[in-house]
Amino acid sequence: MKDYEVVVVGAGLAGLQCARLLSEQGLRVLLVDRKESLNDGVHTTGIFVRRTLEDFDLPADCLGPPVRHVTLYSPRRRKLELESPYNEFRVGRMGQLYHRMLEQCLRSGVEWWPSTRYAGQSDLENGVLVRLERSDETCLIGTRFVVGADGSNSRVARALGLDRNSEWIVGVEEVLEDVPLNGPPRLHCFLDPKWAPGYLAWVTQDGEQVHIGVGGYPARFDPVSALQDFRASLNGLFDLERAKLVERRGGRIPVGGVLKRIANTRGLLVGDAAGAVSPLTAGGLDPCMRLSSYAAMVIPAYLDRGNPEALAAYSGEMFRSRFVSRLWMRRLISEIRQPAVVEFGCAAMRLPVLRGLAWHVFFGRGSFPEMEYHPQPQPVMHSP
Repeated sequence: MKDYEVVVVGAGLAGLQCARLLSEQGLRVLLVDRKESLNDGVHTTGIFVRRTLEDFDLPADCLGPPVRHVTLYSPRRRKLELESPYNEFRVGRMGQLYHRMLEQCLRSGVEWWPSTRYAGQSDLENGVLVRLERSDETCLIGTRFVVGADGSNSRVARALGLDRNSEWIVGVEEVLEDVPLNGPPRLHCFLDPKWAPGYLAWVTQDGEQVHIGVGGYPARFDPVSALQDFRASLNGLFDLERAKLVERRGGRIPVGGVLKRIANTRGLLVGDAAGAVSPLTAGGLDPCMRLSSYAAMVIPAYLDRGNPEALAAYSGEMFRSRFVSRLWMRRLISEIRQPAVVEFGCAAMRLPVLRGLAWHVFFGRGSFPEMEYHPQPQPVMHSP
């Protein structure tokens, strides 16, 4: 039986970031994922915001051109144009980015097991016995700690007895190439409960790729049919005649905020598994990077001292306090079902005061707090 200090389950953005940082600190790390290739089953649109791009060293060749412009459409297709003086967004080429981050993990000493399914775990006297299924056999792995980076419906969370996501939206999209770009790169957001109940439909066009997608509460619409209808409605706005389909994506996005109990003495959760997604915008890449990086500070401190109090700093309750207003806004948005109400809200956003609110939602730097771990007594939270 092999032994590791940490087993990371899930090789998305959260798992890759956490595994690399832990290994760079000298821990023996095993990273596993059920997929054979990290190109398979990408779920995220991959829109990185300015704050993430400034604070993390992401490879430029894995990112599309910068985007400064946003157009917001009402159900009747009335426009609200927003522009930032900064490069606000870049769309990640996620499969390529995952492979680059995996290469960094391997160089740092992480052991990598693809095509490996997490099958559960049991407690040992001084750690955890993890059951992994690969190549039609079950492998038993001894470890001191488990990191659940396995998505919104986390099996690790269930095994650890931690909180699990119970509120989410579903998003589906198509990634296209060979679509002419008129004007500068732009994020087009369509507010219409017919196609995107409780969320929005989008067209992200950066001059290299176009992402067309819809998202909403799964009980209220059929995402695949809604995407087809939404794409058909775009005639006249975009020239999709020669568009080449590159990829189809889809998945669940937790929107209930950071879960309260995301750590115990046997493991912790990062990324979507921890609910680290903005309840309002459903943006998860910046919270994912920050929470994973913070976990990589807390875990060595806990393992080195063996003191459960070291995990107290990794508190979902503390993180949730930063998102009270966004959670309330999510509740409000979830109750809006009539296009006429959305139309009125879009008209109101053309007023100077509410236009500033729209600008802040898309371009503001308020996001997941930066965290610095200090053993006594609590971490320091830096607001952007």
